[in-house]
Amino acid sequence: MDCQEKLEVPVYTDVDRETFLRDIYPLRRPAVLKRVPLGPCVRSWTVSYLAQKGGDREVKVHVSPEPRMDFLHKNFVYRTLPFDKFIQRAAEAKHSDFFISEDESYYLRSLGEDVRKEPADLRKQFPELAEDFHIPQFFEPEQFFSSVFRISSPGLQLWTHYDVMDNLLAQVTGRKRVVLYSPKDALYLYLTGDKSEVLDIDTTDLQLYPEFVKASRYECILEPGDLLFIPALWFHNTLALQFGVGVNVFWRHLPPESYDKKDPYGNKDPVAASRVLQSLERTLGILEELPPDYQDFYARRMVLRIQSRNFH
Repeated sequence: MDCQEKLEVPVYTDVDRETFLRDIYPLRRPAVLKRVPLGPCVRSWTVSYLAQKGGDREVKVHVSPEPRMDFLHKNFVYRTLPFDKFIQRAAEAKHSDFFISEDESYYLRSLGEDVRKEPADLRKQFPELAEDFHIPQFFEPEQFFSSVFRISSPGLQLWTHYDVMDNLLAQVTGRKRVVLYSPKDALYLYLTGDKSEVLDIDTTDLQLYPEFVKASRYECILEPGDLLFIPALWFHNTLALQFGVGVNVFWRHLPPESYDKKDPYGNKDPVAASRVLQSLERTLGILEELPPDYQDFYARRMVLRIQSRNFH
């Protein structure tokens, strides 16, 4: 998107806990962190090693006939594979064994033991591989929420979305492009829930999404061993430039009661925010009881009232 303002994500090197908490975390902006020790995983996580250590544990994966995943039209299916077979397929450009086509794309977002109740935790689902990965101690142990494998075929692009928890994306192997948008640009992203309807962020149809040009684009390339700090509510879109293995670590930075206790994925809006959105839907329903010109007038008054609060 040549017409969007483009901004670089700042890069920091040799960051320790003290530096992160003092110089980076308070800014509430994305940051690439280089040369943070992640353990032997950066060297050892080859395709054969992952397949051997991960074994035949079954994983549920997204399978798509094209590399750009589309949540609007659901251009993917869920399939179950042994982890070792999944790793081998995801690393291939062409497949002799496949579900849809020989050039289908794969994406794994690992899950907990009981997917409806338990968050993903590498130490529980993949204990042997978890020994190789050292979680940076940038938050208190009791704040930990989940550690999630993110493994994708080369070229796979995941839609723009936000998370409600702070997180670190560790790009252990392979290269990945990440494009981010500030929460302040939410008005320009054509949201459906936590996702943006603008799937093609590089050659966007501006007749369909004219406001998208107003969003400022932050972009970075993650190399093997890099970390990306993604503050809560920052929108992000990932593109695997190569077959790659990432680990996403989420932690609760708000008081524990702020979060939905029945949310093993960690992507439901905070409890108070959900109440606000539900109240808004009820309010809009009441507004529809008025004639159209009154709807317009009182909707404008509602907008003015919100603007007058000057939320920061």
